[in-house]
Amino acid sequence: MKKILAVAFFTISFFNLAQAQIQYKPTPARSQSDPNSPKEYIIGGITVSGTKSLDKDVLITISKLKVGEQIKVPSDKIANSVKDLWAQGLFNDVQINIKSIKADTVFLDLYLEERPRLSSVVFRGLKKSEVDDLNEKKLKDLVGKVVNDNLIQSTEYIVKKFFVEKGYYNTEVSTKQRPDSASSRTALIVTVDKKSKTKVNAINITGDDALSEDKLKKSMKDTKERKFYKIFGSKKFLYSKYEEDKKNIIKKYHERGYRDAVIVSDSVYRVDDASVNVDLKINEGKKYYFGNISWAGNAIYRPDYLNHLLQIKKGDIFDEEKMDKRLHNSPSEDDISSLYLNNGYLFFNVSPVQTKVYNDTIDVEMQIFEGEQATINKVSVNGNDRTNDKVVLREIRTKPGDKFNKSLLIRTIRELNQLGYFDEQKTSPDVKPNAQDGTVDLAFNVTEKPSDQLELSGGFGGGRIIGTLGLTFNNFSLRKLFTNDWGGILPSGDGQKLQLRAQTNGKYYQAYNFSFSEPWLGGDKPRYFSVGFNHTNQNNGLASNNPSYYQLKLTGFNLGLGQRLKWPDDYFQLNTNLNFDRYNFVNYPGFQFPTGTSYTFSITEALSRNSIDVPIYPTTGSHIKLSVQLTPPYSLFSSINYNDPTVSNQTKYKFTEFHRWKFDASWFAKLSSSSKFVFNFQTHYGFLGTYNKALGVTQFDRWRVGGDGLAGYDYIQGVEVVGLRGYSNGSIVPEGANSQAGSPIYSKYTMELRYPISTAQQATIFALTFLEGGNTWENFRTFSPFNLKRSAGVGVRIFLPIFGMLGLDYGYGFDAIPGNPDANRGQFHFSIAQQLGSGF
Repeated sequence: MKKILAVAFFTISFFNLAQAQIQYKPTPARSQSDPNSPKEYIIGGITVSGTKSLDKDVLITISKLKVGEQIKVPSDKIANSVKDLWAQGLFNDVQINIKSIKADTVFLDLYLEERPRLSSVVFRGLKKSEVDDLNEKKLKDLVGKVVNDNLIQSTEYIVKKFFVEKGYYNTEVSTKQRPDSASSRTALIVTVDKKSKTKVNAINITGDDALSEDKLKKSMKDTKERKFYKIFGSKKFLYSKYEEDKKNIIKKYHERGYRDAVIVSDSVYRVDDASVNVDLKINEGKKYYFGNISWAGNAIYRPDYLNHLLQIKKGDIFDEEKMDKRLHNSPSEDDISSLYLNNGYLFFNVSPVQTKVYNDTIDVEMQIFEGEQATINKVSVNGNDRTNDKVVLREIRTKPGDKFNKSLLIRTIRELNQLGYFDEQKTSPDVKPNAQDGTVDLAFNVTEKPSDQLELSGGFGGGRIIGTLGLTFNNFSLRKLFTNDWGGILPSGDGQKLQLRAQTNGKYYQAYNFSFSEPWLGGDKPRYFSVGFNHTNQNNGLASNNPSYYQLKLTGFNLGLGQRLKWPDDYFQLNTNLNFDRYNFVNYPGFQFPTGTSYTFSITEALSRNSIDVPIYPTTGSHIKLSVQLTPPYSLFSSINYNDPTVSNQTKYKFTEFHRWKFDASWFAKLSSSSKFVFNFQTHYGFLGTYNKALGVTQFDRWRVGGDGLAGYDYIQGVEVVGLRGYSNGSIVPEGANSQAGSPIYSKYTMELRYPISTAQQATIFALTFLEGGNTWENFRTFSPFNLKRSAGVGVRIFLPIFGMLGLDYGYGFDAIPGNPDANRGQFHFSIAQQLGSGF
């Protein structure tokens, strides 16, 4: 009887102790115990029951109970063991049971009921793409984990946060569990109600006395009020963007001298399912001004010169951002840091220290550490797997032994990008200074990209379909052509350019073009060399003995030499081209003589300056080109009387003579330093003149304006095609002029606003909107450069490495073309392998 009472007492006491601390369910023990006080036992054994997948030895370790350990029963130690096991979050039930007691030895069993593990997360109310994003980016590691309150709450938080960041501020998420019979696990069903995308209904700002509410709202770049007249920019409320915009507000105050300005409080609260209000309370503080500005540590440059470069005077509004730009980060690189870094002082540092604040004035001391000039020790290139080292190294302007120069480092990056062989987004310098010996190692990291291009297109001209096949190899190697070391399908890596192009509509028209260029003739200096050949044959397909048969054959050859200049600066280049063309006519209509041969010998001088940053999607810089093409003035030293009507046209026009002038300019700039929008302005002029009025202006080498700018098969007489969107091809001609022959004078202006959609290596894509105007004239008496045919429209450009630049535009012409009512109004234009209207 005593034994039964003792066991009962022990069981009741142990049960009450555990319940007081944590849920604890012992089973009746079949051993004796003192009913009046806890008794000490030695743990003789510990077993684990109820588990399926957990390691039993680990669970015993977590309980902190050890075999052979002396323990009181009941005691806090056993209660704490229960707590430790519960704390793991792995169990629905935890019990420590006494299996048996033998003398002074107790045997314990840990009964642990495992919580289920997660088999899958099933979403309700979402698109497949949203589910994929959540599973791949946010919840991919959940499967297999124990389903507990923490996992459920974390899942709901992650899903809600995911959609809040996308603008669904009022997203509701609920979860429930569903047994998975296939795996004896549990599936988590997540139901998501995104509601509507949250817009900002109103932004309310108080405490803004110095700056107007409108100015502060404009400084918030990504948190905008919903207004019917605001067309551009997102009105979604994104909390992360909102946090950045609060910083922008304070930044705006700092620019105005309010260095103590703070946002005292802010709140975002729900208006309805689709909108929120934002309230901001600001404490502006006092407006501060620059006081005395002094310099310390400067031995190379005098304080007055540094003050001149700083462009901040005593009494100016205290603007820390402007001061930082003038010290370190001027976009034009005319800051103090660039002054030193361009002179080799790589270890230079300047720190502005506020030495005194009195009333509304702050004195600043510019503490300079000049250090020693750094000499370039080693220059290397990484990543040019296809392009030969010499092609890259010859563009590098930072040579071993030279003093370090920041501007030349930036210029080198620009020159490497101009090659077109590397991904502009991944070209970066690695600067490794060594302060111990005053040297620096430079490594230029590049990533090769496909640069060869394929032109494969079809068009319609002269009532027939025309096919074009063009191949451009932009990194060709003539040297490797005669070796086995091609490095690919074609010999490549030496930076040469080979172009092949064929165009035909069958037996009626065939045109073939070949050109080769070497940018570094001789290999030691940037001397440009090019050679080209072209042949065109056009006929009407009749037998040669047919009286209606006609034919035109054009054979041309050109040779070019160019040289980079150092004056006025080293962005300039001078090119000279020699051209020869032979025209052979048989009953060909539209020219001064229908049958015979005409020759054109000319020399072209072109002076150009190109400072754009990258060739595919320029954001800064300009490209300017002035060229003049001259033929010998045969008529001025010929004995032929060109006013004599008995002199045949074959004799008069056997040798073509003219002088041809062209001016093209294109300028690029970002709307602001942080903006993605790029503004492009272009202007183009062309003038064709004659030496002898009796001969008139030649019918060759004119311009045809209008349309997409793609050369068609009708234009083999050397006419240059100039695109003007919003009008049909070649439709803009002087009244009464021959539209096929082209015009001797033209002007054109373009304004574009561009926005990048993708700048990835695989494809560069940007959208644009444009205003455009141009016109043509027969002579200088009627020339009026701003009497224009105007148009406007939108477009998109896609640069694919293998195809080059592809374009699609929609333009609307505002001015009617006399005699051609369908020439203007809405026009779609497609372009391939060129930049529409570039003029270069």
